[in-house]
Amino acid sequence: MRFYYSLKILAKLRWFFVIMFLTIMISGIWLIGNIKGLAAEQGQSLTSVEIREYQGEDLSSIIDFRENSIRGSQKVNIDEYRLEIIGLIKEAKTFTYQDILDNNKHYKKVATLYCVEGWDAKILWEGVLVRDLIGIDNIKPEAKTVIFHAQDGYTTSFPVDYIMDNDILLAYKMNEIILPAVRGFPFQLVAESKWGYKWIKWVTKIELSDDEDYQGFWESRGYNNEGDLDESFFK
Repeated sequence: MRFYYSLKILAKLRWFFVIMFLTIMISGIWLIGNIKGLAAEQGQSLTSVEIREYQGEDLSSIIDFRENSIRGSQKVNIDEYRLEIIGLIKEAKTFTYQDILDNNKHYKKVATLYCVEGWDAKILWEGVLVRDLIGIDNIKPEAKTVIFHAQDGYTTSFPVDYIMDNDILLAYKMNEIILPAVRGFPFQLVAESKWGYKWIKWVTKIELSDDEDYQGFWESRGYNNEGDLDESFFK
């Protein structure tokens, strides 16, 4: 009898280890597929692999981010995409995705996004300068604030001086991979020295305004309007 029960226990353990093995295998396949899927989402080769080191600095992975957007990942039709520069400027501008890539100098920099949820990610970003898109001489004197609008209705803002006096990128690549949709394709703002809620994704419009008190999505819900890392993100 004791031998019989031992066999039953061994049989159950066998199935336990089989299930565990299959779970590990499926998880591994999912992880690899997810990395490749993120790289391929915008037409990149499945052999594209993100870099994890740049000039001696270790980098986070593009899958180290948490999905916390207000309406989930956005799918932008790049053939119909237009970035508008509007508001208190001398000449309004409209760019296609390719216009931006072809007619502006590209820059790379390592910058860390710090989320208010307690996680962070150090990434090599590549993009164009926001001030180059707007044009320093194109801003009217009464403009005080730069408001960014996103595909999903999200907004956030910065003082004009922050955008004009710093090399603030509108990024189209991270870790040498074109931004996947979940990471903000076609463009994410790299708002250095600011909390993650200022790093707006899926940017569709940049507006110059005289409203110094403008409050974006989270700012109107109690978050600090400045969003500086050396200050609390709550008002």
